[in-house]
Amino acid sequence: MGQILAIDYGKARCGIAATDDMQIIASSLDTVETRFLMEFLKKYFTENKVDDVVVGLPTDLKGNVSEVETDILKFIEEFQKEFSDITVHRLDERFTSKMASFFISQSGKSKKKRQEKGLIDKVSATIILQNFLEQRIR
Repeated sequence: MGQILAIDYGKARCGIAATDDMQIIASSLDTVETRFLMEFLKKYFTENKVDDVVVGLPTDLKGNVSEVETDILKFIEEFQKEFSDITVHRLDERFTSKMASFFISQSGKSKKKRQEKGLIDKVSATIILQNFLEQRIR
């Protein structure tokens, strides 16, 4: 069994989270500049067995997708050409950034650390992955 990877895709940078090989625990992995995302994934996949990738679906309160969705769809198309053996899932990422900010603030991090966008992106990816794991069990 391989890992499941989650991507909180953004125009500037992407938060990455991964499960353990048993697909039980979601952990934050890294924050990668979006322009280097495919390069990061190629390297990661040569070093780790990954079965599935979950990409956040950015929606607003009314369920409308945000403008970054166009970029995400292009990324997924490129990803599936490069890694046709890895299944891509989508998961609504509504409120993940707010939840990430809350969890970071509760962790006792300094205000400066709490406002660090890269940390929020990593934690958001972890929340997306954890939600995916929980939905899969139901």
